Amino acid sequence: MWEIMSKRKKKHQEEHHVDESWLLPYADLLTLLLALFIVLFAMSSVDAVKFQQLSKTFNEVFTGGTGIMEYQSPIQEENTELQDQKNEDKEKDAVAALSENEQNSLDQDQAKEIEALLKARDKEELKQLQDKVNAYIKEKDLKNKLNTSLTDEGLLVTIRDNVLFASGKATIRQEDVQTAKEISDLLVMNPPRNIIISGHTDNVPIKNANFESNWELSVMRAVEFMKILLKNDELNPRWFSAKGFGEFQPAASNDTAQGKARNRRVEILILPRSAG
Repeated sequence: MWEIMSKRKKKHQEEHHVDESWLLPYADLLTLLLALFIVLFAMSSVDAVKFQQLSKTFNEVFTGGTGIMEYQSPIQEENTELQDQKNEDKEKDAVAALSENEQNSLDQDQAKEIEALLKARDKEELKQLQDKVNAYIKEKDLKNKLNTSLTDEGLLVTIRDNVLFASGKATIRQEDVQTAKEISDLLVMNPPRNIIISGHTDNVPIKNANFESNWELSVMRAVEFMKILLKNDELNPRWFSAKGFGEFQPAASNDTAQGKARNRRVEILILPRSAG
């Protein structure tokens, strides 16, 4: 009897001392698995802020803020990527801007060269036209009545008023109409150019039945001379204009008779093509 009770007591003691140490790592494993599933769920969420908060919490609980749960914030990564992209875009823009500036600089240089060539050719054409007018002046022995000058404004042909008009008159004398027609032949050009006809007087006041001022006389002389020129069918009126300056743009001093004679004039200004 005693032996049986002793055996039962011994068996009960053996059962009571079963090793249960495996339960602790098992519980830790389950906890870690739970944490892993929670993290995976958080990572699948589009809410990056919640992910950051959960990860931070698990880091503090399980690893004291360090370990496998540490990571670079998705928001920081996104900001970094955006910044890198912005920097890359800036570099590309800088390169493109440099290329564009170089292209613009090249285009400007080419444009200047082309403009200089066109001006040189235009000036040469005007010089040839001047030679043509000078040959006419020499042939008609009009050296003291007509003259030419090549300026930045264009080719200027000056005609003394006594070549075309009687004193105080704006109508071209009948004997001088042929001279005006011959001058019109000199103005035929292909392609045509803009031409300005201007009238000028001396400073002697004028007041008669036809004109109340030198300004009116100068305007009408320019218009009447232009009308004779445009009887030439080879000249297009759209290229012509008339101006009157009176005594206000003298070519010489009005203190002498010779100066007054120079100031009474009609001018033909043939413009450069770039000014047209």
